[in-house]
Amino acid sequence: MELRHLKYFNAVASELNFSRAAELLHIAQPPLSRQIRQLEEMLGVELINRDSRPIALTKAGKFFYEQTVQVLSRIDEIQEATRRIAGGQQDWFSIGFVPSTLYGVLPELIKRFRQDNTGVEVGFSELITMEQAEALKSGRIDVGFGRLHIDDPDIVCQTIIEEPLVAVFPVGHALLKKSKVTLAQLAAEDFILYPAKPRPSYADQVLKIFAEKGLQPLIVKEANEMQTAIGLVAAGVGVALVPQSVQGLHRTDVAYRPLSNKGVFSPVIMNFRANDHSPGLRNFRALVARVVPPLAAAPAD
Repeated sequence: MELRHLKYFNAVASELNFSRAAELLHIAQPPLSRQIRQLEEMLGVELINRDSRPIALTKAGKFFYEQTVQVLSRIDEIQEATRRIAGGQQDWFSIGFVPSTLYGVLPELIKRFRQDNTGVEVGFSELITMEQAEALKSGRIDVGFGRLHIDDPDIVCQTIIEEPLVAVFPVGHALLKKSKVTLAQLAAEDFILYPAKPRPSYADQVLKIFAEKGLQPLIVKEANEMQTAIGLVAAGVGVALVPQSVQGLHRTDVAYRPLSNKGVFSPVIMNFRANDHSPGLRNFRALVARVVPPLAAAPAD
């Protein structure tokens, strides 16, 4: 599938008329029809009901149209940003992150960085920690935020926060009568571990925390996403350990309790290239040094 297929289909789906779409695209109608047929053959589905008068999109065609609108819009944005950067009108700074870091200090860092650097186009990529290593070395991102240490001499891993972990329970759970719970109590409960894959990940951190206390949780379910794990907790499937910042979601179907065990943390680690002395990274690191300590010291909600 090529970009022209998306553009051609988008025109036909918008006009619901091959002749008008061909005029907009400045091509003849027969090759346009062939391109749409070729697209349908590649997908293995019919996108357009040609027996209808006027023609109509099939159910699959409506879905594909919605997606092409988004893709083409994003491509337009990328092209425009690329021109601005090439013309010296704007710099580019790209941030990679694991999803759980978005519940803590990262949104505030992004907001302030954008406010302080209006001439910089900021990009975002959701990447697991190991993917961030490759993205940093290839230059696809300028800084990454994860929870695992990257063992690579070309990458600097700076822990900016040791975030406490808290237990999450379904509303009405017996252990919610306590103000704090222990790892031993959690190990005796049905436990939900996440992410199931890829590994190594936060899941291995949690297992190590239990193992260091001589404990092994009774894992009844592994989820790929933290939100899925919390949803399963709400459904009464089990309990879980999550970063403290997740409490900011304020869900009403679960409740959280701190641990009485000391030193149960998951780090938030900022990763960047060891040889990167660019102004963008220098400004971002300076911002982290100013913003993170006060936020880290603030009490959790």
